[in-house]
Amino acid sequence: MTTSTQGARTPAVLVLEDGRTFRGRAYGAVGETFGEAVFSTGMTGYQETLTDPSYHRQVVVMTAPHVGNTGVNDEDPESRRIWVAGYVVRDPARTPSNWRSRRSLDEELSAQGVVGISGIDTRALTRHLRERGAMRVGIFSGPALTSAAGTPVEDAALLARVRSAPQMKGADLSGEVATTEAYVVPAIGTKRYTVAAVDLGIKGMTPHRMAERGIEVHVLPATATAEDVYAVNPDGVFFSNGPGDPATAGHAVSVMQAVLERKTPLFGICFGNQILGRALGFGTYKLKYGHRGINQPVQDRTTGKVEITAHNHGFAVDAPLDGPADTPYGRVEVSHVCLNDNVVEGLQCLDVPAFSVQYHPEAAAGPHDAAYLFDRFISLMEGERA
Repeated sequence: MTTSTQGARTPAVLVLEDGRTFRGRAYGAVGETFGEAVFSTGMTGYQETLTDPSYHRQVVVMTAPHVGNTGVNDEDPESRRIWVAGYVVRDPARTPSNWRSRRSLDEELSAQGVVGISGIDTRALTRHLRERGAMRVGIFSGPALTSAAGTPVEDAALLARVRSAPQMKGADLSGEVATTEAYVVPAIGTKRYTVAAVDLGIKGMTPHRMAERGIEVHVLPATATAEDVYAVNPDGVFFSNGPGDPATAGHAVSVMQAVLERKTPLFGICFGNQILGRALGFGTYKLKYGHRGINQPVQDRTTGKVEITAHNHGFAVDAPLDGPADTPYGRVEVSHVCLNDNVVEGLQCLDVPAFSVQYHPEAAAGPHDAAYLFDRFISLMEGERA
């Protein structure tokens, strides 16, 4: 199976909001798209990246030069669709090669209307984003580069359109990606516990990892109230990953505070970590260019162990690193830190059964160093039963 050659013949332009421009060829759908330019350092797992709801309204730049080698299958998507706003690669594979492949990545992007660009210097683009920070971006190809009069659109006009696009700071996006109806992921084997999972942009592998451990997971919409959470009689409550600015997530914060007050075992990941930070009274802030990829080093300060972990976040919790802090719910300490920049990567409540991490222990695609966190959640629930 070979990829479509349509994109290879169609010029495309990527325009950053600071005016930096890259010219290449269309990859995936032809047209135009806008979002926040971010880069992912994973060398594999592109299908899981594309279908991660946390990437909603982001244009993802792949730092690995060769993308699409294994095509696209029907087993690995993390959600019902591709969520990235745009896709940027250097050298797309011309012929996918994998026994599970059903179609090429180019074909999948085209079928889902995802506008991308290939053939640009992604190393230079990544360095630019590291130096200047994540910013708004537009990708234009085909008719988007031609005016109604048939003349080429000037770069200045494209730049003006990029600068009129919404920013990620202040964006409230969880409701756009979360389920609208509650559903249940049954336990695999003997049911041991019931967990209410608040979907802020959950990945499919997350409830699966819990189901593997005998947990029946009730996935609830982002709009779920505390009453909805406790209507399923949960042994524990989980808050998922998701897109957007945690400063906008007032509803999720209030629901989590209700859980903390009732001292129900609580576990949050990624956006859920930021929600826990806010619920405890800490602030959040936007990182310069964030952490994205499957090779980020994190230290578990409770054990001293260093893990290689999967990340996708542009915001972080502003909590003190030097010892426990007092909060309305008792003492809290920073349990995990990123070894690249000392960013808070986890919180541990010492007086109520609650903890969170900023990364993805379900690790699809890999690594699996942090899978023990699901077992730590089970230990909390076991402790409450005892």
